[in-house]
Amino acid sequence: MTSIHPTAIVSPKAELGKRVTVGPYTTIGDEVIIHDGVEIRSHCVIEGPTEIGADCKIFPFATIGLDPQDLKYKGERSYLKIGERNIIREHVTIHRGTEGGGGITRVGNDNLFMVGAHVAHDCQIGDHVILANVASLGGHVTIEDHATLGAHVGVHQFCRIGKYAFIGAYAVLVKDALPYATTWGDHARCYGPNFVGLRRKGFTEEQIRIIHRAFRLLLQSKLNTSQAVEAIRAELGGQPEIDYLLAFIENSKRGVAK
Repeated sequence: MTSIHPTAIVSPKAELGKRVTVGPYTTIGDEVIIHDGVEIRSHCVIEGPTEIGADCKIFPFATIGLDPQDLKYKGERSYLKIGERNIIREHVTIHRGTEGGGGITRVGNDNLFMVGAHVAHDCQIGDHVILANVASLGGHVTIEDHATLGAHVGVHQFCRIGKYAFIGAYAVLVKDALPYATTWGDHARCYGPNFVGLRRKGFTEEQIRIIHRAFRLLLQSKLNTSQAVEAIRAELGGQPEIDYLLAFIENSKRGVAK
């Protein structure tokens, strides 16, 4: 059964599924859809239009679906859609989209947002992503599956972070972060493949060897980025991981951190 604490305020225009728990002093506004099995602790604020998928856990003082922090926002209708089995810890903020960014912020499935993490308007987050304590995303940031951001990472607007990337604590990311790689530092630089993370995620030694070879050409040769891309394609092209890496680089609008 759904359980709502007597001190909680839930709008009659909100839709709550089965086995939803709403803790003390939580406020749920109009046009909020909460699917089955969601656990919302005390002192949370959720505004709509927002949809939260099944079996998410939301901890105290999280604020979800509030207006975007964008001076161009004039109250236009915008959305937040959160997938299933996400863990949203204390003081996390996730904002709705803006008209200029497509009108929607999206969060996939099975993500972990640690204390104080911030997801700005129009961000697009995949599955199995981790944002450690106080990691902050500017607007329009894209994070692909299985990426991890360390504590206090700051990501500039419109940056992309590739699959299986690891961004070290306190990094300042102003360009796209390469997939499979470890990137860190003030005005972050790439330091090669994320060997530990790739092994933990089940990559074979042969896959890691191929990725490592690609990064040697990209980072340690005397080739510029365009030349390195062509060298990687000539030597290693046709491998799924390599084709994805090359497409990520070639589609970058801000350039990649090297």
